[in-house]
Amino acid sequence: MLLSLNAVRKGHIIILDGQPYLVLNTQHSHMGRGKATLRLKIKSLIDGKVLDRGFSGNDKLEQADVTTNKASFLYKDETDAYFMDVQSYEQFSISLDQVEDKINFLTEGTEINIVIFENKPIDIVLPPKISLKVVEAAPGVRGDTAQGSVSKPVTLETGLIINAPLFVKTGDTIKVNTETGEYVERV
Repeated sequence: MLLSLNAVRKGHIIILDGQPYLVLNTQHSHMGRGKATLRLKIKSLIDGKVLDRGFSGNDKLEQADVTTNKASFLYKDETDAYFMDVQSYEQFSISLDQVEDKINFLTEGTEINIVIFENKPIDIVLPPKISLKVVEAAPGVRGDTAQGSVSKPVTLETGLIINAPLFVKTGDTIKVNTETGEYVERV
């Protein structure tokens, strides 16, 4: 399906030069009587490269024909992340380069959606919030709030370090926003 420039949105997957790209950001501009232009920040779902591309006038962009399947995260090594399709129990891997910004939210058994393009898994879609256990949290120091600092860094079971409120301690389970990487609530 072809998309007009004003129909392209963040999160769409488009085809450029035969490769699927995820739209990270869009910026429309229209100058007086000139043609409308669209600047896209896009990420290749094959090699993970981020590009900045411009389009103008009556250009049309092809929307990628992708499907999604539910899968469960198994483990990762130095180069790949391994998953299992929850319907067929088939195991497959995706390069860490393709999912590097999402892998730190996954623990063994976490269910996610896999994006499939031309019968090949190319990306993962995380739920909006994920519960993770705090493995290291410095104790809140009395008087820290006087300086305006009401958060402290905590290390989660996946190795991810985020800022959390002072009352969060080692052993707590917290919810983390997977889009922003920010603390949401204690579970």
